Amino acid sequence: MDKRFYLETFGCQMNVVDSERIVDLLHQIGYRQIDKPDAADLILLNTCSVRDKAERKVRGHLGRFKPIKDKRPELIIGVGGCVAQQEGEAFFESVPYLDLIFGTHNIHKLPELVLDLEKQRVKRHAVEFLDRETRLQLFPKRVEGESVARYVTVMQGCDNFCSYCVVPHVRGREVSRPSSDIVLEVTELVTAGVREVTLIGQNVNSYGTKEAGEISFADLLRQIHQVEGLERIRFTTSHPKDLSNELIDCFGELPKLCKSLQLPVQSGSDRILHLMNRGYSQQQYLQKVERLKSVCPDIRLTTDLIVGFPGETENDFLQTLAVVEQVKFADAYTFLYSPRPGTAATELEDETPAELKQEWFDRLLEVQGRISLDCWKADIGQIVPILVEGESRRGDGQLFGRSTWNRIVNFAGPKSLIGRIVPIRITGSFKNSQVGELVEAPTGDLPQASCQ
Repeated sequence: MDKRFYLETFGCQMNVVDSERIVDLLHQIGYRQIDKPDAADLILLNTCSVRDKAERKVRGHLGRFKPIKDKRPELIIGVGGCVAQQEGEAFFESVPYLDLIFGTHNIHKLPELVLDLEKQRVKRHAVEFLDRETRLQLFPKRVEGESVARYVTVMQGCDNFCSYCVVPHVRGREVSRPSSDIVLEVTELVTAGVREVTLIGQNVNSYGTKEAGEISFADLLRQIHQVEGLERIRFTTSHPKDLSNELIDCFGELPKLCKSLQLPVQSGSDRILHLMNRGYSQQQYLQKVERLKSVCPDIRLTTDLIVGFPGETENDFLQTLAVVEQVKFADAYTFLYSPRPGTAATELEDETPAELKQEWFDRLLEVQGRISLDCWKADIGQIVPILVEGESRRGDGQLFGRSTWNRIVNFAGPKSLIGRIVPIRITGSFKNSQVGELVEAPTGDLPQASCQ
């Protein structure tokens, strides 16, 4: 019997990796992935609970599938990921046509849960957190499939408990994967044709600190750097308080380490940073930025910013604006604060009018938009090395790849270039991508533009 499933993924890179694992597990029990829900026997949403009103949005999204379920009651509809972990069995009450709920620690149970549902239509759920040893045995690993760039999970969970953040509540505490397993997976990926890996975790900077006898994240980077055939290394996400000088120095020591870093500042106000439980001051953050730029002058930083945190004042906001102007982030992911269930910030008084928060948010977008535009337009005319990843969505024989700064660049060229690093002259720059033209490889190092 041909069984078909439809999967939608929301949220961060961790969810992307989880979805890759979901696909593999469902293949093992005879399911084939399709790109439209109408013909599916199984519909799954892999969800994220970081954004505003995530639970409500998931319920609304599930509503799209109710007419399909009404026509075909045998259809299985399931929700996984962070919202599923957060809501648990309560989801069945608010979405009565939902059949399956599986949390962030229970993806490995998906085949068993689905097969049980096929036999007997009784709602299934699995949202319990697993112990440390079991989690270490279940780290996702996927080395098959054609791809130039891949994510590799190095750690899961978070111990920081920032007052606004739900991640520790839905992903659990920190656990780091053995470095030997990580290096082996990277080696196998490179053998399969991968040329770039992005090491991911909720806070990769604290990798290994909770495991007896494990190496530091900087040493892990050095070991991966030695894998023959690997061209590029990236990592995300980083917590500023755990960004050590040893790790910063890797940007000057390791040629394969890309010259970009996502370093969330969240706020420029020491008072707000304290209320957020971030563990660093504005000065400490700026000192790390200064060292990064000293070690690697061409590095480009991106960041996360929250506007309208409970109790934030105009002065607090202006300090954030000052940090943005000083650092000149290449890009920023900017959010209006929204309370997340179970987090400490929900207990804080918040008397700032929503209209004022929106005004701050718009001002910040305007300032950061100008800085980003100037940064990426500075590349026009420059020749930049691009790792070619595949065919572009633009069509017309276009390929796409990424610069060391993680910017998508589209250009015309033969498919034989996929998997290679080629010199591209940047001819245009847009909000989320650039365009360029292939040039003959010059002698010596390729020049690279700088935002500074």
